[in-house]
Amino acid sequence: MPADLSGFPITRRWPPADPGVIQLYSYPTPNGVKVSAALEELGLPYEPHLVTLADADVKSPEFLSLNPNNKIPAIIDPNGPDGEPIGLFESGAILIYLAEKTGRLIGRTPAEKYRVIQWVMFQMGGVGPMFGQLGFFVKFAGAEIADPRPRERYINEARRLLGVIEGQLDGKDWIAGDFSIADLALAPWINGLDYYGARPMVGWDDLKHVPAYVERFYARPAVDKARSIPG
Repeated sequence: MPADLSGFPITRRWPPADPGVIQLYSYPTPNGVKVSAALEELGLPYEPHLVTLADADVKSPEFLSLNPNNKIPAIIDPNGPDGEPIGLFESGAILIYLAEKTGRLIGRTPAEKYRVIQWVMFQMGGVGPMFGQLGFFVKFAGAEIADPRPRERYINEARRLLGVIEGQLDGKDWIAGDFSIADLALAPWINGLDYYGARPMVGWDDLKHVPAYVERFYARPAVDKARSIPG
């Protein structure tokens, strides 16, 4: 019997072609790429729906019914816990959910699992918010603000966070040992520094491990495909 997703109002604006697979509502920003790359890496069947960052999409009643915080990405899994559909928002929560659903990309032991999750939290609580503010003050409306202190604050914090990552990657290909959802969380945000035009000001050329890490990440076929999903 086909999955019934009619209880999710978002499906009225973005109707599923196949309600039996994971429905992804996203846009290819760093947070969006995290989840599309996870779905590709895990080989989970899914259907992407393009949700632009315009208020008409992310602040629509249909989208807010799934994510009251009006941010992409969000998902509906028709085969959730106990066989019931589940809707989720927050990219870090979605990554953990997908990894636990498949038993992959989250470590092989309980100790490894929590080491992976700590780096997911590092990205969610530090790298994402700080790099996002850096982008605002370098590339977007904040660049017009004459006071240099906000911009300098986020430049310095981005440098500090990159130093943490650089140290963690010494002798490692991936941030928590094996390739994991921690890398799916982190690498797209590091790559976003290029989009912001912020690499020179955060000392990118002084880093050894971080640039190679980002290159290694995007060389993965699943990640390369996911970087433009939804398109």
